[in-house]
Amino acid sequence: MSRLREQYDNEIVEALTKKFEYKNVMEVPKLVKIVVNMGVGEARENAKVLEAAVHDLETITGQKAVQTKAKKSIANFKLREGMPIGCKVTLRGEKMYEFADRLINLALPRVRDFRGVNANAFDGRGNYALGIKEQLIFPEIEYDKIDKVRGMDIIFVTTAKTDEEARELLRLMGMPFVRS
Repeated sequence: MSRLREQYDNEIVEALTKKFEYKNVMEVPKLVKIVVNMGVGEARENAKVLEAAVHDLETITGQKAVQTKAKKSIANFKLREGMPIGCKVTLRGEKMYEFADRLINLALPRVRDFRGVNANAFDGRGNYALGIKEQLIFPEIEYDKIDKVRGMDIIFVTTAKTDEEARELLRLMGMPFVRS
């Protein structure tokens, strides 16, 4: 069991219950899943680019990535419906907590000029979106083996009803929010 999962089970539930005065343990917000998404615009000209992105994502998350396809045709982007344009991984359970732990304690501190992540990137329903500019911050990625620096979106989906509850949950998990 990961360290973050044990911490959630012990300390975080207690702290959230005290702060928000929950009557029932089932009311306490928890992390449901983490979705890691990598959009690869160049994939329409070169299929090898998408293969490299899928490999990077699988290396980072330790789980098989799924290719995402365009839902609509957009003439300005020379995009047709059904064309592969990215990849994503949905992490749940133990792999999710392990990934969150590695992201918070290993990857984010390796970002250049890092002062913390935006505390306002919540969607109003308790989910948090985090954009990363380069996959090199993860220790699993070797600088010499990559063909291009790519960014990714990481979405934390929680059972929290409000952004305040979700922010507190992620803060207790160790997410380094910017001091405001």
